[in-house]
Amino acid sequence: MLLDEPTNHLDDGAAAFLEEQLRVLPGVVVAASHDRAFLDAVCTDVIDLDPAVSGPARYGGGYSDYLAEKHAERERWERRFAEEQEELGELRHSVGVAAHRVAPDRPKRDNEKMAYGYKGERVQHQISRRVRNATRRLDELTRDQVRRPPEPLRFRVENLAASGGTAPLLALRDVRVPGRLTLDRLDVSASERLLVTGPNGAGKSTLLAVLAGHLGIAGGTLHRRRGLRVGLLAQDTVFPRPDRTVRDVYGAAFGPERAERVPLASLGLVAPRDVGRPVGELSVGQHRRLALALLLADPPELLLLDEPTNHLSPRLSDELEEALGTGPGAVIVASHDRWLRDRWAGRELRLAR
Repeated sequence: MLLDEPTNHLDDGAAAFLEEQLRVLPGVVVAASHDRAFLDAVCTDVIDLDPAVSGPARYGGGYSDYLAEKHAERERWERRFAEEQEELGELRHSVGVAAHRVAPDRPKRDNEKMAYGYKGERVQHQISRRVRNATRRLDELTRDQVRRPPEPLRFRVENLAASGGTAPLLALRDVRVPGRLTLDRLDVSASERLLVTGPNGAGKSTLLAVLAGHLGIAGGTLHRRRGLRVGLLAQDTVFPRPDRTVRDVYGAAFGPERAERVPLASLGLVAPRDVGRPVGELSVGQHRRLALALLLADPPELLLLDEPTNHLSPRLSDELEEALGTGPGAVIVASHDRWLRDRWAGRELRLAR
């Protein structure tokens, strides 16, 4: 049985039912999935297609086992890269110094002139041999050196804007969106870390759209701090010009000066090899990462993330969650991701359908 993202858009009950059925199913199941809870509950082996020293690798066990081995593998990769770069530096220096010593037009010092007739030729041969050996090793290492480990996603402190004062950024009272959302009260502080949960249809996406000002309310009140800048990562990311390259989309969003001051590569979300590709050629996950980069390059005071781990690799999802717990600014996440919810350290708001 081949399953492609089988838990996408499933609520907890449906996901648990699917996992139970797969555990007792005879035969082989191959699933492509970003759902870390699903991977941990069902898998006996994980094949990782993310960048690694030796390419795609297979790991025994579920997602927790994979995480432990992946962490150790990353440490080995970083250590090997550092050791090779140190050796390369030493070889380049050694080759340069030794080559100078055997240079034919180099003037000899007085002590060399006296001894040259006796042992100078032998010494020169030894030095030449060492130069050849070091040069050969330098060529081999330069050709076969391990590449630098890709930089993981990092929300640096400056990537979320701080907002002073003690008054709430947002205050909702008796908000109603007919057929979609009912919420009696919500206050959002300047350093909020809020997780919005609930079954499908409970109004999680609707709430974020209301907070972002993209959707009006039919009843109740919404007070927003004057000048508050809000950024929303919606579930569906659409770029109106699919023929434009990633670089052009990023530059057009901020202008060349800011795009140069905050390079796209510095955000750790888009691979350098993809910046010249048309956005229409990107995968859904790459669209999401570009949209998130556009939010972080001009950081808001309130960041709203609607199912942020959908279509992100498990590795990126782990790093995203770690980053959300630090820095200034407020973050509200709406998610059905069970792995994220089980590890959430902030406040939780559960909506009922």
